[in-house]
Amino acid sequence: MTKQLPQRWDLDVFFPGGSASEAFRTFLGQLEDEVAALRAQLTQKGLSLSEPSPFQAVLATVQSIAVRLKEAGAFISCLTAQNVRDEQATLLGGRVKSLSAAFASVLTTWDVHLLNIDEQSWNAILQLPDVEPIAFPLNERRRRAQEKLTSEQEMLATDLAVDGYHAWQDLSNAVVGRMTIEVEIDGETKQLSVGQAANLMNHPDRSVRALVFAKWEEAWAKEAELFAKAINHLAGFRLALYRHRGWESVLREPLDIGRMQEKTLDAMWQAINNRKDRLVAYLERKAKLLGVEKVSWYDVSAPISKEHKQVSYDEAAAFILEQFGRFHPAMAEFSRRAFEEGWIEAEDRAGKRPGGFCTSFPVRNQSRVFMTYAGTAKNVSTLAHELGHAYHQQVMSGLPQLAQNYAMNVAETASTFAEMIVADAAVKNAASDKERISLLEDKLQQTVAFFMNIHARFLFETRFYEQRKKGLVSVGELNRLMVEAQKEAYCDALSEYEPHFWASKLHFYITTYPFYNFPYTFGYLFSLSVYARALQEGPGFADMYDALLRDTGRMTVEELAMRHLGEDITTVEFWQTAVDLAVADIDEFLRLTEKETV
Repeated sequence: MTKQLPQRWDLDVFFPGGSASEAFRTFLGQLEDEVAALRAQLTQKGLSLSEPSPFQAVLATVQSIAVRLKEAGAFISCLTAQNVRDEQATLLGGRVKSLSAAFASVLTTWDVHLLNIDEQSWNAILQLPDVEPIAFPLNERRRRAQEKLTSEQEMLATDLAVDGYHAWQDLSNAVVGRMTIEVEIDGETKQLSVGQAANLMNHPDRSVRALVFAKWEEAWAKEAELFAKAINHLAGFRLALYRHRGWESVLREPLDIGRMQEKTLDAMWQAINNRKDRLVAYLERKAKLLGVEKVSWYDVSAPISKEHKQVSYDEAAAFILEQFGRFHPAMAEFSRRAFEEGWIEAEDRAGKRPGGFCTSFPVRNQSRVFMTYAGTAKNVSTLAHELGHAYHQQVMSGLPQLAQNYAMNVAETASTFAEMIVADAAVKNAASDKERISLLEDKLQQTVAFFMNIHARFLFETRFYEQRKKGLVSVGELNRLMVEAQKEAYCDALSEYEPHFWASKLHFYITTYPFYNFPYTFGYLFSLSVYARALQEGPGFADMYDALLRDTGRMTVEELAMRHLGEDITTVEFWQTAVDLAVADIDEFLRLTEKETV
């Protein structure tokens, strides 16, 4: 890479003109027509899909529409993320949501046909050459249809969700988009977006962090009533639907989506709790290094040194490519293309939504990465993380669409694995103990996030849903539940917590995935196990890694681990090994900082 890399992504390659794109409107119109045609086909009297020919024809149409609908959703996600005030993009997003609901309704009709196929014919169809690769997701879909309401009731619920359930997510996004957080730094008053303010809470100066945190809490408290309505009604919709389906546990849906057993989840949390004392030791040492009795919420992700090394975007790209290349040349070459061809939106500017994500455009076989790059080591990790997502999707290309639908827990495996490669290399390449301490600390911040922050989210949501079954939950009670969960997850090792975290964390408002928390921790620990195996087996593991990723959409996580790692992940022992690998960095950190002062 000899010239400066672009920090704004190229979306015109998909649909020129952004939210004003006529090509995109034409694309949506064609999709709407095809969904309507599929609905008409599936509601014909006398239609039977028990024979291979009609089954395969409908299957081809379903997968074709699904691919292009994903393309449309990805485009909208990018438009609304790069400019939260793009009203045209928001309106188009509503059209895409309606189209998605219409397609989901048609798929419910398809489910009826799947259920009507007798067992002998079903098994014969699954053995067809172009159907056999997607036998797992087809069996899964048929099973799920048996466990839900009648097709008419499910279609009604899907239709009502557009202006009910999903609308509450839209409302929360709209409120976040218009929020500004005013802070005065170095005599200058700044109006910050939520994303910019979040970045400042990693500032090396503790007084700046404390100031921004106070303003942050003030801003979220001001909007708390609106967010309380949103989270209450989101949960209320889910609970009502679960009740009508006869589902008692609120974990049933997220576990099923994640294709994992509850005993796997329980084993993971138990292994983490077994080593929480080591994380507390790390937080206590961090407090000492910062010169405070206990770290506050806004200290957890902050650097321990005011000597904050800035890494330019181009330097970050070069380092990531070098480390990816050591593990897997194909992964590095893919990422080089992403950097050079404008697949990444990294520019630090106002008006962007907070956070980072990766989304795929399956029609063009490309991905797009979104983040706000401010030159920190954490930003470098985020960049590697999202590129891991993109590589995962690239490896899946060429498979049938239904075989590409992998769950979020295994999706986080690829991203965290990529992050691990870069973080480990940074520590090993450190020029001094001081730099090594700083980089180790960055890694340990991640460990705390996955073991404590995510755990707090899981505990909060579990308890919130139990409260919500009895009625609406007030702002005060939401704050109490949040702080209670944070204190338990962090073993009461902090001096101050974030009561309005339930409002500020967008994951609580994502309607496509309930309990969007534990998949991150699963991915982190699972990727540690994969990474350890990669270190043992050397370059030959790269092909095995690709094979594992390609199977993520067509088996349970328990089957995936057994097939590619030979491990039983329902046991505490499997997770304990991974947890111990993570906390091993703490011992090195404590040793290096024994006499360190900041």
